[in-house]
Amino acid sequence: MAFLPAERFISLIIATLALLDACLLLLKGVGIDVAGYASLVACGAFLLALGQFYRAVRRNERIAVTATAAGLFVLFTIAGSIFNYLLLPLRLSPIDPLLARFDAALGFDWPAFVTWASHFPRAGMLLQMVYATSLPQLAVILLVLGLGGRIRLLHHFLMTGVIGALTAIICWFFFPSFGPASIYALPADVTQRVPLAAGPDYGAQLVQLGRNGAAYLTPRNALGLIGFPSFHTVMAAMSASFMLRCGALGLPFLLLNVLMMPAIIIQGGHNLADVLGGLLVFGVAYAIALAALRQLERRRANIEPKAQLGPLPS
Repeated sequence: MAFLPAERFISLIIATLALLDACLLLLKGVGIDVAGYASLVACGAFLLALGQFYRAVRRNERIAVTATAAGLFVLFTIAGSIFNYLLLPLRLSPIDPLLARFDAALGFDWPAFVTWASHFPRAGMLLQMVYATSLPQLAVILLVLGLGGRIRLLHHFLMTGVIGALTAIICWFFFPSFGPASIYALPADVTQRVPLAAGPDYGAQLVQLGRNGAAYLTPRNALGLIGFPSFHTVMAAMSASFMLRCGALGLPFLLLNVLMMPAIIIQGGHNLADVLGGLLVFGVAYAIALAALRQLERRRANIEPKAQLGPLPS
């Protein structure tokens, strides 16, 4: 397969995660929905094959990088999600009470904020729709950057997402949390006025998983496990910052992701601390991804002149 340096970098991470997943599945004896995951893997593999076809046969690099990026995105999401689940049950106590105290020190009270917001049901429904755009935004950005020929920006975007996700998983493993919905009860009238994507019932499911782990993995009912740092915040920051580098096209994404912040707190059941942590993780991932991309480019620049010269005469 003909991969660009950033694509090889991400492929190596996916392969490493897949190997870890296989080992942990065997060691823990966790069942897995083979058919369900195989269909998703087949989708990712098809996109990679499509990218190879357009790179080697049709010679259309814009479609090639877009299809390859989409395939890598799908495969990383699968491998990362399984790995995240296989870190259960938790070895350390959740830090949700500590995060709640941090919020209180900043003058923020999650139950009071959600209760206040529930008095504006139309705004709540708007935030629910905004919250649901997180993954579709990433897909749109892949298309815009790839088909627009912004290959370097696309690879920086992908690497930021991969590094950000891994950083969030590692932070969560050592400092586990499931969000304020796992420790606070909301009055029934509050959840009736504005249905929450991650309300108290969702929080209870996460606590149960944290205690007992998962006996069977299936993509049909996979939950977002990470409370702190909020990966939804990482995705929102990625969407806004990378699209702003495309000029005026980024303004709608900026507006959408400004609205995403209260949506993450209300709909996603996150502490304010989770959001701040997500912004910090984004900044770190962005910087590491940029440094790694530059290193990959320097290495490629050093290799290509030697390849063009061919072997030295004996």
